[in-house]
Formats: sequence, C-alpha cells, structure tokens
Amino acid sequence: MKLIRFGQEGQEKPGLILENGKRIDASAFGEDYGERFFETDGLNRLQKWAEENAATAPEIPEDVRLGAPLQRPSKIICIGLNYSDHAKESGMDLPKEPVVFFKATSSVVGPNDDLIIPKGSAKTDWEVELAVVIGKKASYVSKEDAMDYVAGYALHNDYSERAFQLERSGQWVKGKSCDTFAPIGPFIATKEEIADPHNLNLWLKVNGETMQDGSSKNLIFDIPHVISYLSQFMSLLPGDVISTGTPAGVGLGFDPPVYLKPGDVVELGIDGLGSSKQEVKAYPGE
Repeated sequence: MKLIRFGQEGQEKPGLILENGKRIDASAFGEDYGERFFETDGLNRLQKWAEENAATAPEIPEDVRLGAPLQRPSKIICIGLNYSDHAKESGMDLPKEPVVFFKATSSVVGPNDDLIIPKGSAKTDWEVELAVVIGKKASYVSKEDAMDYVAGYALHNDYSERAFQLERSGQWVKGKSCDTFAPIGPFIATKEEIADPHNLNLWLKVNGETMQDGSSKNLIFDIPHVISYLSQFMSLLPGDVISTGTPAGVGLGFDPPVYLKPGDVVELGIDGLGSSKQEVKAYPGE
C-alpha cells in the first residue's frame, strides 16, 4: 500500500494511492496514520478496509495539497555520515558506529510545501534521504529480526543549516530542526512495495541541476544494523522515523560551498518512493 495524507496544513485526512495510481480518501476508515494506528495492526486493518471500500471511496483531486504521510511521530532519528562519499566531502572520518542525532518533529511538513530559510541563516543546505517508518515497538532487537519492525519507507529531505549545525557548538540538532526542515513523502510505501531497500537510487536537483545521485546500496550501516543499534539505546515506537543518511552532493561539499537562497527550487526522489519539490522562500521580514 501507499499511504498519503491530504488537505490543509493541520487538517490533513488519511488517504491511499491505489495500484492504478488513483488517490482515494480513506477518512471513512476512521483513523489517522499515527502511533496508535501502527501499534494496533493498522496496516492490515487498512488493507482489509481498502479491499472492501476502495471502489466506492471518494477520489482525491490532483490539485489537493499532500501533507506528511504520517502524523507527527514521537521522534525523528537521523544517521549522519552514513555514505562514505558524503563523509569524505564533509572532511570527516568514516564512523566506527552510527552517528546519531535527532531532528525536532516540529520541522515536519508536506512533501511539496515551501522551504522557509531560517531567520539569520546564510548556509541552508539539502540532503535527500531514505526514511524508514517503524511499525511496532522495538527494544533490544537483533539485526536478524530488525526488518520485522519496519512498516514502510518514505522520501525525506533532511534540510540542514550548516552554521547552526557546525559553527555554534553543541549538538547537530540545532541545524536540523528549523521549521519546514523535514518535508516527508509524498507517501509511505509499505515494505512489500519495496523489493530491496538497499538498492534504491536517490537523487536531488537544485534549479534543474543534479546535485546528488547515489544509491542506498552504499550505506555504511544498513537498515537492520541501524534499527538494532538504535534499539539498544532507546525504544523505537510505532510511527517513529529513522532517516538513514545522504550520499555525496550536498552544498557543504562544493568548493566553494553552495547554499540555498530565496527563489531556488529543490526537487528530489527515490526509486519507488516518488518525488517531491520545495520552493525556497525567505523568512518573513528578512
């Protein structure tokens, strides 16, 4: 299945994309796609509902806004420097263990919402990433069992303000959590939709120019490793998002670095997970 949420910001309703590409309103299912949905076997219940009701469910018009494809999760956990080429362009050593940081959930927006450059920012950067959505509580799980805890996958742009992240001391979260810095979607593809999450092309363009073109086969720490690793330090809750890292081609890696400015257009995509597009806007009054 492919899960979407649609409507005005803060008033999103659940929906589905059918195999024929038709987008249907799943409001009659009676639940949004949040923690309780995932922890109570929501995907299987939704599948059954769709089999019985998809033919008569209202169709969603093409011009309706898409929100993030899940309700605000309990946490967004990001893995840094998880592609060797990105670590090299960042001037950092390959990590011996996953580099873990958090991204505030208040940064989540729809896949095609505007990116707002933060107040006082001069170094806002892009990062196309494969996001993993957790389907059930995971605590102290093994690598062998880790994939059993995956609900699905989504496209994520892990926007980063590099001065906030790297020049202001403290943790990276400061440069990762600004409003609009986590466009997710357009949809969550349940795991049976993605034959091999470790062989997906990731790409990102700025103003039509390709900046990133990589593959998830080059992850340093693969998805089972990351899930198992994180579950040793915290419980992963249903609906939590793990963003698995970005390949080379971020603005920080250019010489000289290239950062986003108002009027830029960022487009990105991953095989099987669709594409998204963000127009860059200045912070009001800046």
